[in-house]
Amino acid sequence: MRNVRAARVLVVGDVMLDRYWFGEVSRISPEAPVPVIKIERVEERPGGAANVARNAAALGAQVWLLSVVGDDEAGAALERLLARESVQAVLHRDPQLTTTIKLRAIARHQQLLRIDFETPPSHEVLASKLEDFKRLLPQADVVVLSDYGKGGLAHIEQMIGLAAANGKPVLVDPKGDDYTRYRGATLLTPNRSEFRAVAGSWKSEQELTEKAQRLRQELELTALLVTRSEEGMTLYRQGDVLHEPADAKEVFDVSGAGDTVIGTLGVMLAAGADLPTAVRIANRAAGIVVGKLGTAVVRPDELFGPDEDER
Repeated sequence: MRNVRAARVLVVGDVMLDRYWFGEVSRISPEAPVPVIKIERVEERPGGAANVARNAAALGAQVWLLSVVGDDEAGAALERLLARESVQAVLHRDPQLTTTIKLRAIARHQQLLRIDFETPPSHEVLASKLEDFKRLLPQADVVVLSDYGKGGLAHIEQMIGLAAANGKPVLVDPKGDDYTRYRGATLLTPNRSEFRAVAGSWKSEQELTEKAQRLRQELELTALLVTRSEEGMTLYRQGDVLHEPADAKEVFDVSGAGDTVIGTLGVMLAAGADLPTAVRIANRAAGIVVGKLGTAVVRPDELFGPDEDER
């Protein structure tokens, strides 16, 4: 396996700005039966595909991020945050678009409220994004497509085809109940509820395996990884099933854990690891990140130990 710092990852998908308002609650509003939170601190973090990119960059890989934002303050804030995280961001500005913001109000480590701001990008901006994808593709070892259903991956079928034609592995974090648009990807990483929405429920491990292998074959995937929360994650390949039990010491916040998983997978595969090794390390990363508040990253010393012997 090559040094992780030699890994080159291209992340494409829906980005958002995660804003956190931290404060204290000491009374109920006289206007309605809701708590009044007095804000004491505000934090901003890259979210969605931007969180995938920052997770990959935190491990030391060279990372490009291709996405669409609004020509607004939130889009500018995302650019600043990504530059600070050593992500090479190519963000198309759409003046008709409001950059997606997820605003969370938190008191005593409990989320009280989330407010979302979002609009879909225009077709013209998405077309120019596809041209940039063609330009950046030759530089990458692995492509990660992070679909949050916000409209930024309208050309995902073409992207998968282009990557396959150039011999680049494509990892997809899917959204919605129509997975046919992901046909031909190398690896799909639905979580348990996402997989159930597409394949239906199951009553046994054998039935789950049958449904997973059927979906993998139908979509012509090399592999399917179902992340299963407290049950860990299971990798399905032709004639092979590999299960990794959950590795979390303490679950504090699961938001962004899927971003950490696919970001880590992308880096490890780009560094030359085989898929079972990449899954094992990604499972370890997920166990670390759920012990942190909000969208967070895993550092090399946390994942590999102080000697970073995996690198």
